[in-house]
Amino acid sequence: MSAQPATTEPIVVIDDDETMRRACHAALRRVGYQVETYSNGPSGLERIKELKPGLLIVDLKMPGMSGMEVIEHVKRIDPDLVIVVITGFATVGTAVEAMKAGAYDFVPKPFTAEELRIIIARGCERRRLAMEAKQLRREKEAQAHRFITFVSHQLQSPLGAVQQYLDVLLHQMGGDAPEQHRTWIGRCSEKLNQMHSIIDDWLKLAKVEGGQLATERVPVSWQQLAEETLPGFAAEAEQGGVTLCNQVPADLPAALGDESALRMLLANLVGNAVKYSPRGQVTVSASAEDDTVTLAVSDTGIGIAPENQEHIFEEFYRVKDKSTRGIAGTGLGLPICRKIAEELDGQVTVASQPGQGSTFSVTLPRAETGRAKPDAIEDLPLGSA
Repeated sequence: MSAQPATTEPIVVIDDDETMRRACHAALRRVGYQVETYSNGPSGLERIKELKPGLLIVDLKMPGMSGMEVIEHVKRIDPDLVIVVITGFATVGTAVEAMKAGAYDFVPKPFTAEELRIIIARGCERRRLAMEAKQLRREKEAQAHRFITFVSHQLQSPLGAVQQYLDVLLHQMGGDAPEQHRTWIGRCSEKLNQMHSIIDDWLKLAKVEGGQLATERVPVSWQQLAEETLPGFAAEAEQGGVTLCNQVPADLPAALGDESALRMLLANLVGNAVKYSPRGQVTVSASAEDDTVTLAVSDTGIGIAPENQEHIFEEFYRVKDKSTRGIAGTGLGLPICRKIAEELDGQVTVASQPGQGSTFSVTLPRAETGRAKPDAIEDLPLGSA
């Protein structure tokens, strides 16, 4: 066996059997691993939070907090931590259960030092590959974000200049400008505005995908967001003959999320509903279950055919038929909504019938019961083995 360890990251051993802890420590230290041992789950988990090891060895059968409970908490602290389960009760059932819970490998007692080292070396290699893949994804996302930001900036500057030239041209022409010329300039300005909208939505999408938009996890009031958002669409709704209705209960429990991201999500849904509901009604409502809060934006508009509903959350997809002709859009609003919801551990769904309107529902965790941040440990037993 090589004296060179497969990793420089620390290894944590959690086992209530002192002899087993010493044996694992000696076997791994002998080939250069950095090892720390703990006799119970709570103390081991607290150290894992601080130490951030690369691999955990945990006994499945322990008093107080079991190995399965340790695995569950570890996955919240570091989903990429490699876990090797050791137990004196080796059965196919317990092995499968441990693997489903997130364990990488399973070794029954008794085992030799060489057997342990082989499994740990494989686990460390898995950890190394996972970390390299994660780093590559981060670099790819960062590169994509830089590219989008650069391209968007390079597009926005000339578009702004073109718009200024059009405004100056129209001003200089004054009242003597032929009607046709005014129409052409107006259409150019409209197309420029559409391009600005595409660029803005593209940047928003890049921020969501890069994890830079929905960064907070705080209690958010849907009722307050609805009160703040709906007035912004009053003029557009009045022009289209659309009635806006806020039915979000004042006593609705708070959702767990990012306020600015959810404000953007709600604005996208309300804006879409107003656009596709000429001379209709748009209603914002909400309800709560045991551990979730759901906001619904309903309209009485043109609706969405079943064959299109599975595609509307795809980037740049827009329904193209007689009912949508003349309605401007980028095809990015709904993908942004879905990505924001998923980033916040929620989901967006749609229910719609052609000619009868649509309802988009956003379901998020309640603030009281929402999932804690990944490095948190919840409900740890106070006792130790």
